[in-house]
Amino acid sequence: MKLQTKYLGEIEIKEEQILNFEQGLPAFEDETAFVLLPFSSDEVFFILQSIHTPSLAFVVTDPFHFFDDYQVEVSDGVIEQLDIEKQEDVALFTVLTLQEPFSRTTANLQAPIIINMAEQKGKQIILSESSYETKHSIFSQEPGNSVNQKGAR
Repeated sequence: MKLQTKYLGEIEIKEEQILNFEQGLPAFEDETAFVLLPFSSDEVFFILQSIHTPSLAFVVTDPFHFFDDYQVEVSDGVIEQLDIEKQEDVALFTVLTLQEPFSRTTANLQAPIIINMAEQKGKQIILSESSYETKHSIFSQEPGNSVNQKGAR
């Protein structure tokens, strides 16, 4: 099927690429169908593109690429809701807030997106009882500054 996207123009996708977010995303509860698209050739950045609203797309990344000590505890309820049976079926992403210059871009570590790739089901969860915030720099602002690279203090 043809899909009009925010960043890539019109592209062709397959039905099996569509991810179901049963409850939508916070503030976008009516948006329940997305597709995950590569945004960079190095497979570090992706686009979570709405199927129904071309202008709704989030740039996301695997948080472990930038924050190797990032920890997310997934509740039994979420595991059940997403039909997760094996850990290797799970992909975790964080939404980025793009900044100019790009080196000032931040990641929302407080609200990761969990996707069961085997079942094509996703959910954004809020880590309310953690030290993670909505804006963690993904790049060190100063050489040798590991606090910004590691996320939570």
